[in-house]
Amino acid sequence: KNFIEYLIKNGLSKNSIDSYRRDLTQFEEFLDKPIIESKSEDVLEFLGNFDKKRTINRKLSSINAFFRYAYKNELTDKKVKLTQTAPQKEPPKYLTKDEIMNGIALIDTTFWLGLRDKVLILLLYATGIKVSEAMNLKIDDIKDGWLYLKDRTIPVANVVVELLEEYLYKRPIKNEYIFINNKGKKLSRISAFNITKKYLNVPPHTLRDSFASSLILAGADLRVVKELLGHKNIINTKIYIDLQKDDTADILQYHPLKDLDETDK
Repeated sequence: KNFIEYLIKNGLSKNSIDSYRRDLTQFEEFLDKPIIESKSEDVLEFLGNFDKKRTINRKLSSINAFFRYAYKNELTDKKVKLTQTAPQKEPPKYLTKDEIMNGIALIDTTFWLGLRDKVLILLLYATGIKVSEAMNLKIDDIKDGWLYLKDRTIPVANVVVELLEEYLYKRPIKNEYIFINNKGKKLSRISAFNITKKYLNVPPHTLRDSFASSLILAGADLRVVKELLGHKNIINTKIYIDLQKDDTADILQYHPLKDLDETDK
């Protein structure tokens, strides 16, 4: 907001300001943290969602301008500036269902905190919500097998709903938030990170990618996945298309023409 006001005071045209605002808003929606906390790798990953060099350069210019402003006004000590215009696209890292189930099998659920950890992991995987959204979930946000967020509604698997009910029944502390610590306070994102790292050795966001990847590989429509993830723009969802391509390539190895002799070609 301060950056946009700065642009207005410096006399930039409305179109230019709208372009800056659009690019930065899109980047912020892509991240699971404030822009000011982003790193070079985050910027490159974001730019990897675009194909046209002109589009990449414009968005990179907006991000660089934002960080120049932030650094100049001592809002950050990072002087981020990138010049790469064609970042290498890499498909998102994800876990398979078996990898996740093997990981949570290690959780001791005889104590309510163990149940909490298991519910957290399964809910992230079953719904694809961001860890920040999970930390703000309240008990009333899940009703009749549906998760209600401000911008979307997501079905929740029965196994997760049943485990959630068991967890809420057994935890000794009353709180409107679903995920709490042993002191009864709302669970922090750092704690959530430590939980997924402990049992799966991945950050929470990998479960979001695992959710989307499992749907795409199963043939789900890209636009449906976009809505479930809460993406404002489908370009953020297109990063999963490469996974579908890889899966298709594996399937085609069974095609009759795959082993055609050179003499038959």
